[in-house]
Amino acid sequence: MHSNEFTKNTIEAAIRLGLLLLLSIYCFNIIKPFIMPVIWGVIITVAVYPVFKKLKSALGNRNKLASIVYTLLTLALLITPTVMISNSVIDTSSIISEQYAAGTLEIPPPSDKVKDWPLIGEKTHALWSQASDNLQATLLKYGAETKKVGKTIISGAASAAGTILQFILSIIISGVLLANAEGGYRIVIKIFNRLTNMETGKEYADLSKATIRSVAQGVLGVAIIQATLSALGMMVMDVPAWGLWTMVILVLAIAQLPPIIVLSFVCAYVFSVAETTPAVIFLIYSIIVSASDGFLKPLFLGRGMSTPMLVILLGAIGGMMMSGIIGLFVGAIILALGYELFIKWLNEGEEPVQAPD
Repeated sequence: MHSNEFTKNTIEAAIRLGLLLLLSIYCFNIIKPFIMPVIWGVIITVAVYPVFKKLKSALGNRNKLASIVYTLLTLALLITPTVMISNSVIDTSSIISEQYAAGTLEIPPPSDKVKDWPLIGEKTHALWSQASDNLQATLLKYGAETKKVGKTIISGAASAAGTILQFILSIIISGVLLANAEGGYRIVIKIFNRLTNMETGKEYADLSKATIRSVAQGVLGVAIIQATLSALGMMVMDVPAWGLWTMVILVLAIAQLPPIIVLSFVCAYVFSVAETTPAVIFLIYSIIVSASDGFLKPLFLGRGMSTPMLVILLGAIGGMMMSGIIGLFVGAIILALGYELFIKWLNEGEEPVQAPD
């Protein structure tokens, strides 16, 4: 009798667990497309909350109104430069396509200075000269490479469009979360209380908040500043497709790589088409922009946790490999947060080690 009852209970428990597992998998698949925008929305919420509090105070502590104003302003700040960058790329592409279709597209011959470029000077000068003499023959000769580059550009454009939509969704989510920030903070403390204990739950929640703000300011903030300054310089020098190069610089800066990697090629182009004086000024400007993270990062990152740059670099690269451009932003912060929480857990209850005499 007891054996039959045990078998019955086991079967019922297995069925319940199976149904719960199926329900969990189904729910996960439903929300899976929104996981990355929601995580990014939470990160934005934590990072901008001090500014949001000032905005709410200026609007008479009206929480919902402040949330709406924040969302509209942030969307405007995102959409406006996106439209400018897109117009730059589209205008350049349209002009090239129209001239190529009409048979009037001409590539100016390269300057002799191009030969002096390190490593690639001679080959670049030869290919540039060939394209300048007979563009159509050059495109036919390198047809496979041209198609591959074209596919890469189209794929990148589609990916960028999807990323912008994810950013817009994340900003809307952050606006909703900001309207309920205090309740969300209490929920986070409850979660950490359950994961750790009642004494340290709030400490872990505050550490998470400080880490997110520190990395968001010290990594993403500096990257946006460098990309913006680079874009201004390229706009002034009328560099073709400056919007595209700005996006590349932003990606490199988030990945903790210097913008001079791109700006050096832009400077080489400027020297080949512009007068010496403005070209030299642009070169100096580019060096200053690239080196600006040397004093900007300590200024911003120093306000929070001292997360090693290697952790941020691995997080940015790994996040981009996993989830594209938005993963570049999220990965750096999530890995830094995990690192800080792990280090705090590791050091919990330990007494400071005295240096030997």
